[in-house]
Amino acid sequence: MSKFGKKPGEKTTGSRIFNLFSYVFLIISSCVSLFPIFYAVMGSFKSNLDFITGKGGVIPQSWHPENFVKAWETANFARYTLNSVFVTLCAIIGCLLVTSMAGYVFARGAFPGKKLIMGLFLGSMFLATGAITIFPIFSLAKTLGLNTSLWGLIVIYIFSINVANVYLVMGYVKGLPKELDEAARIDGCGFFATFMSVILPLCKPILATVALLVFKLVWNDYLMPMVFTLSNDNLKTLTVGVVSLKSSGGGAGAYDIMLAGTAISLIPMLTFYAFTSKFFISGITAGAVKG
Repeated sequence: MSKFGKKPGEKTTGSRIFNLFSYVFLIISSCVSLFPIFYAVMGSFKSNLDFITGKGGVIPQSWHPENFVKAWETANFARYTLNSVFVTLCAIIGCLLVTSMAGYVFARGAFPGKKLIMGLFLGSMFLATGAITIFPIFSLAKTLGLNTSLWGLIVIYIFSINVANVYLVMGYVKGLPKELDEAARIDGCGFFATFMSVILPLCKPILATVALLVFKLVWNDYLMPMVFTLSNDNLKTLTVGVVSLKSSGGGAGAYDIMLAGTAISLIPMLTFYAFTSKFFISGITAGAVKG
């Protein structure tokens, strides 16, 4: 017993109440976040008549697993999936390279105007340009002859640097001992060689986090791929192809087929997260704390 009559480690009534409210809040937040996914999966088993008439609730009154077969046959899923995998993998590789180098330079580099450049760079996090930049980006891609292939999308994703990812890498690199750089310099490594041989291999956790964030962004992006693939159906990514399923029902919107395609498109995202979740959590924590 302590001098205040409370055993060491014993929780007070206030802390118990706080924990209770925390759990309730987290449960409610989780339900709100997961409900759209649950609705999409349940809706993929409904008939389109249920959507048009508005009958029934979230759970289908009658189950229609054939919606998945129709979605797969109506849309060129094999081609769209291949396009999405190609664009996403290339974008991840390019973004990891650019993001890791930018984070390393801001964390370890010393050059005139560094603070100003870093301030402007990080300040762009608060500028939400959205659809405003689509036309100039597409015009530039057209001028460079990149608007007729998926390489145009890949180049845009790579050089449209996500500042938050750079900040995470920068914070992680700052947490690495500078003695590593000094040891590499003694061994004859320059600034870039130190990055490639010493820093980059140690950044695997934070790079796994960045890879997952880039995967989520690129895989789920709709607006930019839609603009680049308007004139060529064979270049459509999976997200664009899934949304186009809505118009496959003739005069009425085929919501059942679209949601079935949406459920199918969720599988790669969930699979990728299942394999990288451990690195994602450790990387996002280390990048935030060490910065």
